[in-house]
Amino acid sequence: MIEGFAPGSSIPVSGAAEAVAPVVATAGGVTEPIGVWFAIVVIGVATYGIRLSFIHLFGRIDEVPTRIKRPLRYVPPAVLAALVLPDLLTLRPSIAATLVDERLIAGVAAGAVAWRTENVFATITVGMVVLWLFRFVVFA
Repeated sequence: MIEGFAPGSSIPVSGAAEAVAPVVATAGGVTEPIGVWFAIVVIGVATYGIRLSFIHLFGRIDEVPTRIKRPLRYVPPAVLAALVLPDLLTLRPSIAATLVDERLIAGVAAGAVAWRTENVFATITVGMVVLWLFRFVVFA
């Protein structure tokens, strides 16, 4: 049997135990694998329950009430902003470096085209052309 230490800790672990159930070292100590699996199962059941509740709810009613429909219009733009803005607004060591980031410049150009034309294809095309132009020609 091979003796060793769990990664990042001073807790001895035998080779057989390490092969069957790897020990995960955390800042507060050692996390047991059963606790991790329990958390995964609980989160999965909660997610499934939330989705099932909406399917059941909307299966029982004929029309979505206006009080619910009005805020749901803002979900797609909020999700898009949550996905796109962190990549556009990456902080650099200085303000000047942040403002001349090619992703930010391309995002501003794509945003201007989207606001002016409301055409998805034109927005994507302009954003990608500006990104590639700055990445491979201007800042190369």
